[in-house]
Amino acid sequence: MTMNLMNNMGRTFQLTLGALILAVIGVRAEDPARLLPVSTNATAAVEVPQSYRLSPNDVVRIRVFQEDDLTTELRLGKDGSGTFPLLGIINLGGKTVDEAAAIVRDSLGKDFLVNPQVTLTVVEYAKRRFTVLGQVQKPGSYELPGEESVTLLQAIAMAGGFTRLAVQGKVTVTRTLGGKKSLAVDVRSAANDPAIKPFEILPDDTIMVAERLF
Repeated sequence: MTMNLMNNMGRTFQLTLGALILAVIGVRAEDPARLLPVSTNATAAVEVPQSYRLSPNDVVRIRVFQEDDLTTELRLGKDGSGTFPLLGIINLGGKTVDEAAAIVRDSLGKDFLVNPQVTLTVVEYAKRRFTVLGQVQKPGSYELPGEESVTLLQAIAMAGGFTRLAVQGKVTVTRTLGGKKSLAVDVRSAANDPAIKPFEILPDDTIMVAERLF
């Protein structure tokens, strides 16, 4: 009886030990992301194509190597400008990420730092829209994809294309970024000549397609 009791206790101990080992293995096999606390304070950078140009209400993060006090997140204003330590107001609207970083780098290097290394990333895209008016099938306001550029021809296509009364050689783009100005574009020539660089639409542009006069 005593020997049987000891054998039973030994088997019970082995089963209990085995269960503990399996439990430990199970925990270690668990997805580590589920076991660690997740921080909600960090803001991830957005992947940005090289051709993307910064727009009003974009949020950008600027870092200067070994100058942690200068790390700044700023939202660009309606004129494409924001405030950065030491430099004050800087205008980055309409610039690519590389061009904007170069502006900050050159400005800091001019008066404050020796050979500063600057990185600039987009943290948040603004809602970017443009308007198409005049002789198109569906006049109205359209949204620019956050990660893509849109040419003038693509913008007109988004508005349903030209009407039969449209003057394709007389399209006016009114631009507010960097100061209000109007640009005349001959869409017909641009469409037929591959050597002509596509005209890129920026946020808040207004495209006006003229009507043919008889």
